[in-house]
Amino acid sequence: MPLLPPSAGPLNHAPYHYPWREGNHFELLVDGEQFFPAMLQAIEQAQKHVFLEIYLIESGEIAARFIHCLSQAVARGVAVYLLLDDFGARGLSKGDIESLQHAGIYLTFYNPLRYGKYRRNLFRDHRKLLIVDQAVAFTGGAGITDEFYIKQDDQPAWHETMIAIRGPVVADWEDLFIRNWNHWSNDKLTQQKTPGPGRARRDGSPGRVTINAPTRMELKRSLIKRLRSAERRIWLATAYFIPSWKIRRALLHAARQGTDVRLLLPGPLTDHPAVRHAGRRFYGRLLRGGVRIFEYQPRFLHAKLLLCDNWASIGSSNIDRWNLRWNLEASQEIDDQDFSDQLVELFEKDFSQSRELHYAQWVARSRWHRLQEWFWGRIDILLERLSQRNKH
Repeated sequence: MPLLPPSAGPLNHAPYHYPWREGNHFELLVDGEQFFPAMLQAIEQAQKHVFLEIYLIESGEIAARFIHCLSQAVARGVAVYLLLDDFGARGLSKGDIESLQHAGIYLTFYNPLRYGKYRRNLFRDHRKLLIVDQAVAFTGGAGITDEFYIKQDDQPAWHETMIAIRGPVVADWEDLFIRNWNHWSNDKLTQQKTPGPGRARRDGSPGRVTINAPTRMELKRSLIKRLRSAERRIWLATAYFIPSWKIRRALLHAARQGTDVRLLLPGPLTDHPAVRHAGRRFYGRLLRGGVRIFEYQPRFLHAKLLLCDNWASIGSSNIDRWNLRWNLEASQEIDDQDFSDQLVELFEKDFSQSRELHYAQWVARSRWHRLQEWFWGRIDILLERLSQRNKH
């Protein structure tokens, strides 16, 4: 029998579980110096409950600040629920875990690792989500680690973005958290049958929560649809770029139709050089087809940004097969001129600090680079085949 992925609660059978909702406000937060203070301030102001779902968390300065802030919230009567991925939280010390439990924080782990359960262990919760009092939510690509917080040369070592969300879609984010929490914890939360309307703003923007699970590929479906319909611009930023053939084909088709297609990808500074080399094997055909590729130079680019005309998506997922096959992911989609203008400004700043690759230079690259692309590309294909075997 094929292995079923860890469930996060029943979802409807529509193409997208959550609808577009009007009247939201979205605030772009760039790097840890912006998003961590905003997240901590929201926790400090919490009155009823705090929901935090995070993939990567490691003991250090920023983790200590979050633990202290969450503990203080409990002390003043706030219910705090913390859902951690069992693999992503391996860097959290035993002492920090005990501090969370001692403080009275409800703590549970997604899909605990089990010896001998190779394929089941591949399912991970890669989402990054904070919700406070159903009033504000934060999502994006950041983990609670010092790489996003400790400065090097006046900037955090990893370049990342998050967004603060207010409005009706916050209830959808809460619903998503509760579904996952109730599957893994014995401390059940009450789940609304229908998410409330929230506080819609007259000057607000439309938004939709889009999710990904091993049995539900909304993110990929939405991305390909937008790639195929974009007319002016497709600008994508991702930390790990190993796209499916459908995504590559859509990018090439758009570029050949005259759409401005640009990829913002990590340069030499990356936490997974092998993944970078495996993804670079696709550069040649993309460059030849008119796709522009920029490799970010100052720091490790960890951001996950999608911009097609005025449609934007910010969330936890990279554009690689592994994320889209095995992970729980989620993104906030936004269709708004003002917000897209902010992203254009951020992209242009990052492009200016990147090295653009050109096809003539690419084909003249060294044999050593070609060998690394070939080798890690073969490893990628091998891992993909092994991971598809139906093992318990």
